[in-house]
Amino acid sequence: MSAIRYLLILPLMAVIAYMALVGVVYFSQRALLYPGATAAPEPASWGETVHVKTPDGEMLQGLYSQGDSDKPCVLLFFGNGDRVGNYGFLAQALATRRIGLLAISYRGYPGSTGSPSELGLLTDGIAAFDWLSARAGSRIVVLGRSLGTGVAVNTAGERPAVGVILVSPYLSVLSVAQARYPFLPVKLLLKDPFRSDLKIAKVRQPKLFLHGRLDDSIPLSSGQALYRIAPEPKRMVIYDGAGHNDIWNGSMIGDVIQFVEALQGNRP
Repeated sequence: MSAIRYLLILPLMAVIAYMALVGVVYFSQRALLYPGATAAPEPASWGETVHVKTPDGEMLQGLYSQGDSDKPCVLLFFGNGDRVGNYGFLAQALATRRIGLLAISYRGYPGSTGSPSELGLLTDGIAAFDWLSARAGSRIVVLGRSLGTGVAVNTAGERPAVGVILVSPYLSVLSVAQARYPFLPVKLLLKDPFRSDLKIAKVRQPKLFLHGRLDDSIPLSSGQALYRIAPEPKRMVIYDGAGHNDIWNGSMIGDVIQFVEALQGNRP
């Protein structure tokens, strides 16, 4: 092959390789965004196993630890690679203060039917809130972690939660993906952008933002950007020595309990 012909064909090969990469990312994005959906079910490690029916016919499995009716109950939406069984430590800590906890497994995640998507997870969040409201008869504090903060923001904007706790929140999944993959047309490819930035204005309840300064999965700057545009009342706590997966510690659990107990007299 002559040098000239090689120079002519090289850009074409680069374009083909790039388009192949774009195709792989597009068709595999939900597997990347929802890695926990491939996990095998596990026996209940805490609380009572419960089932929540969604309006579109899916059945969600969750774990529920009942608290006192005069105490707020926490509704937990976990991160994308997480599972409800991992939150026994939180259920136990809340139970010492007689505060209940419901952790719901998204559609497609262990124990639940269906396949995950943004619309599906947002539907799951509303269904879980309505189930807990009917079951517990108490005020509800919505707690979202990582990916689950998008579910929490949407749920609190649509339902009368008395407070919202956002652990490692993002401005949007879109903005995080754009920063991580600047060489890809992320806005055109992304199916599930989770635009918390467009929904946070409806969340008028008291809000507690918690973020690790060393977080390399969802940068602190993304959480701070969401905090800046969130309406009052709000408070942000930054843990200097914490990253993304080691943020839960005694200090943070204490901050969560303090926030929940301060809402005890609030009415939706």
